[in-house]
Amino acid sequence: MKRVISIFASLVVIISNSHAGTLKVVTTTMDLKSITEMIGGNKVSVLSIATGYQNPHFVDPKPSYIINLSNADVFVTVGLDLETGWSPQLLASSRNSKIQKGSPGYVDASEGVGLLQVPSSLNRGEGDIHIYGNPHYWLDPLNGKVIARNIANGLERVDPANKAFYEANLAAFNANVDTKLKGWAAKLAPYRGTKLIAYHNEWVYFETRFGLQIVDFMEPKPGIPPSPSQLVKVIREIQADKIKVIVSSPYFTTSSSDVVAKQTGVKVLTLATSAGAFPTVKNYFDVFDYDIDQLTEALK
Repeated sequence: MKRVISIFASLVVIISNSHAGTLKVVTTTMDLKSITEMIGGNKVSVLSIATGYQNPHFVDPKPSYIINLSNADVFVTVGLDLETGWSPQLLASSRNSKIQKGSPGYVDASEGVGLLQVPSSLNRGEGDIHIYGNPHYWLDPLNGKVIARNIANGLERVDPANKAFYEANLAAFNANVDTKLKGWAAKLAPYRGTKLIAYHNEWVYFETRFGLQIVDFMEPKPGIPPSPSQLVKVIREIQADKIKVIVSSPYFTTSSSDVVAKQTGVKVLTLATSAGAFPTVKNYFDVFDYDIDQLTEALK
């Protein structure tokens, strides 16, 4: 028995030592986790609170999230008001001074992003309006470079001894974005200007980057479920403009889109809005590989 206990104790020491020197990072989303892992390499251990198939606006706080945050060295958030319904209370409950807003371990990934759809006035009668602008900015791969820079800055503030390591990984990440973006843009080039319908207003950065045009949404207003009058309106638009595709996300029901599809023959595509949305979408770059492959196939 003593020998078993001794062996177990040794294993605990080995496991502990294997993580010694690594920064514990908690991110709000899987995309931030993926990019952090690319920048941090073997210097970081990363957990994401939201899954890739979960609506990042709505996450149920769990005690395990607070435990993870209380032990974290770095916290990375999409920012703006995307996670406002759950992230601030988890952060406060962690009582971890290292990762509170304004602390070295707090990373707002939105800093420096050129935001789209910033409202000139606020009217809650218009639905779920984002007061700082549309927060789904990671769906433009060039914004991935801004996110990566912010993450590298955060890691370097907490771990300055490994700055050169993080900078080298950042350079590699940026080069990969540039290379892949050329391929993605080439695939979608024949479809520039193509009109689409989306379920929810979360694709503006993607459509802007790749020259697509989302002309309407299944939701009559952001966050408001599709109404019969909106379905009729969308059906007429699809027929008038010969629209071929409705794009949606894993966390939205396709029942209303399916009704429209039966009336018009339009294709309903459930695309990945995050790494981990589907088994084959394992990292940030896979999001664009998957979505662009699905779109080009549907638009042929």
